[in-house]
Order: sequence, then structure tokens, then C-alpha cells
Amino acid sequence: MTSIEANYIEKLRNSGLRPTKQRIKICEILFNRSKTFHFSVNDLTKILQNQYNQKISLATVYNTVHAFKKKGYLKEISIGNDMSYFDTNTSSHHHFYDEQTKELIDINSQEVEIKKTPTPPSGKKIEDIEVTIKISKKN
Repeated sequence: MTSIEANYIEKLRNSGLRPTKQRIKICEILFNRSKTFHFSVNDLTKILQNQYNQKISLATVYNTVHAFKKKGYLKEISIGNDMSYFDTNTSSHHHFYDEQTKELIDINSQEVEIKKTPTPPSGKKIEDIEVTIKISKKN
């Protein structure tokens, strides 16, 4: 077993999941990359089927992704209309969302300046601020 595989098994166990071959393949797709990966559960399921010829149920992909999110290995970005993307970069940063290509693009946090924030409701505090800017093709 490689140290990379051991790392995947540790991530799975830390997330309360049994390290099956299917889940290790999901880890490989998510975490064995040099660049940030943005995806929906459906995107990931299609990648598993089309590029890796892996028949993994949507429920397994969904449960694995959500367990990783809960543990902090992935971040969820809500686009609206019940559409969520997940991000392998869990640091605080902003995104462009391209409405035509359905693609999330990272924005350097230094490029967004927030001048004023509202006072949160009583008993609450602001955890983080992440901006998603929707973009489309110029006419």
C-alpha cells in the first residue's frame, strides 16, 4: 500500500466511512490533483463512470462527498436553485460562477474587498464571508 492510499484510507475512516475500493477511487479523483477541483455530485458520478469505468451508485458518491464535507475535507458552495458544488480547496476564498458552462472559477481573496458587513442576529457571529459572482458571456 502506498502512502497516498494510506492517506485516503485515513480520510475515509476519519469521516466514518469504510474504505472500499469504490470510495478509494473517489478519493483518488478528489485529492490526487495539483489544482483545485470544483464539482457537483452528478459531475463526480459521471467522471467515475465515463473516465474510470467505475459503476458507483449515486448514493455512495453522495454519502462519501457529504461525509468528507462534514469532516472538513471538502467545502460546499451553494449556487442557488438547490445547486451545490463542492471544492477541494477548503480555505476561505471567492468564486466566479459561469452560468453558461456551469463552472466555478477561484478568485484570489485579495481581489475582493468588503467594505461593510451587517451586524449578525443576536447570539450569532459571522463565521466567514465568501462571495460568489455569477458571470455570463458578453452579448
